[in-house]
Amino acid sequence: MVQLFDFISIGTLNIPFAFQVDQLSAIFMLIITGVGFLIHVYSTSYMHEEASDQYARYFSFLNLFVFSMLLLVLGANYLIMFIGWEGVGLCSYLLIGYWYKNKDFSTAGRKAFVMNRIGDFGFLLAVFWMIQHFGSLNFGDVLGKAAGMPLNDKVLVGITLLLFLGAVGKSAQIPLYTWLPDAMAGPTPVSALIHAATMVTAGIYMIARSNILYTLAPVTQGVVAAIGLATAIFAASIALKQNDIKKVLAYSTVSQLGYMFLGLGVGAYTGAVFHVMTHAFFKALLFLGAGSVIHAMHHEQDIRKMGGLKKQLPVTHWTFLVACLAIAGIPPLSGFFSKDEILSATFSVNKIYWVIGVLGAVLTAFYMFRLYATTFLGKFRGTEEQERHLHESPRAMTVPLVVLAILSAVAGFIGIPAVLGGTHQLENFLSPVFAGSVALQHAAHPDHTTEYLLMGISAGLSVLVLLYAITRFSKKPDMDSPGGLGKLLENKWYVDELYDMIVVKPLHRVSVLLNNVAEKMGIDGVVNGVGKFVSYGSRQLRLLQNGQVGVYILIMVAALLILFIIQLFVL
Repeated sequence: MVQLFDFISIGTLNIPFAFQVDQLSAIFMLIITGVGFLIHVYSTSYMHEEASDQYARYFSFLNLFVFSMLLLVLGANYLIMFIGWEGVGLCSYLLIGYWYKNKDFSTAGRKAFVMNRIGDFGFLLAVFWMIQHFGSLNFGDVLGKAAGMPLNDKVLVGITLLLFLGAVGKSAQIPLYTWLPDAMAGPTPVSALIHAATMVTAGIYMIARSNILYTLAPVTQGVVAAIGLATAIFAASIALKQNDIKKVLAYSTVSQLGYMFLGLGVGAYTGAVFHVMTHAFFKALLFLGAGSVIHAMHHEQDIRKMGGLKKQLPVTHWTFLVACLAIAGIPPLSGFFSKDEILSATFSVNKIYWVIGVLGAVLTAFYMFRLYATTFLGKFRGTEEQERHLHESPRAMTVPLVVLAILSAVAGFIGIPAVLGGTHQLENFLSPVFAGSVALQHAAHPDHTTEYLLMGISAGLSVLVLLYAITRFSKKPDMDSPGGLGKLLENKWYVDELYDMIVVKPLHRVSVLLNNVAEKMGIDGVVNGVGKFVSYGSRQLRLLQNGQVGVYILIMVAALLILFIIQLFVL
């Protein structure tokens, strides 16, 4: 730990401005700076049409975003983490609403900012509670003192639930997930940065950093697992019927974040961090690949108007295919190892959760290869003008794609489990961070035969589903508007409309009432009434100053008579 100076010192409370580099923060630093660097390189070409001042504004926001995320993962206490936490929230607002002259885009940025504030309020309450109970916010002090507390202590449950509320907002879990799909309003590299390497992984990092607190609060762990699993399935179902290439990937991110929270909820902290890392590679690749497609299609994002791009965009096609295979959990790509670790741990804790988790993996394979087949296979369905101008993206965009494709393919090899003859190097590397939680956990790991069976079921079903999706959608993509359940999924279960009805409109009516009654008639009425009274009184007094001496003498005599009467009869 490196302490720079005392940030807050009040009585016995001392909060230093300090940084802590250990195995967990090192992993996240590498993810943030590595993927962030590739996104910066990609952006130099993708944003080249912007005017020089807007180009500079974009990169200033992008770098502030990376700085805030690094501050978040490097902070040695919860207050420094919270500063970085708020910084990425601000930068997400600035980047999502980068094209602020478009009202819908600026609204999307504002939505992200407001929904994140809901979660941040929970985080802040947890920080105050830690100060009151532990007398410190340093990770070492808080986690060390918590280690001696009994299971499901009310204080631990309360603090962990409030911290989880912060993670729900930042990492887009039910019910605070709707801002993330709308974040597609920003430039595509921004989507890749938010969804892959930075903001949405902040909640995972915070819970992984606080692992002792959550291990000692099994009640909260149950909530985390349930919310994560529900989010994974719910978001995956929505992705099945989306036709905007970036919206499919957005709901995919929400779903994969649900898997990470499922891992945290069942105590598979290493598995959750492992999936954060692999997901950073293949999701950044998917978004940047989508950006390459959008660039070639002159900003068209509807996959129904694409098709047959395999020949014209060979690098984009092959790298995108690698990412699809990785996210679908096909061995031996990276997503297979990280997702299998989470599902294996889930099986040890709750068999029903495992079945639902496998269903989510199958849905992932289906919607990703629906996207792949509709975009790259079959016949081109765009305009003749678009077809004439189809071309592969420049090297500044394709080189990051190739690098990310290689990482998506091989990154899983640092987490090969013992059942496959590996030593799980990532688990060994992170063991000092999670040692306390591992010592408290008593879940039995499945035997090798069971593990082989679990892997085979998950991977086998995913392969069958992706083959079906490729066969179906390469020949006959979804072109018509769906009905019934399909329409419900296409409209995202009408959750945004529900929130609009039960939250936005009532608040708007209350604000109108407060504006018209409390503000205009109350506050403004009092202030303006004082002004009007003074103005009216001054106008009436002005009439006495008419310049006629006789009137002045009359007033003076009358005043003397009044004073004599008061003196004689009153006092």
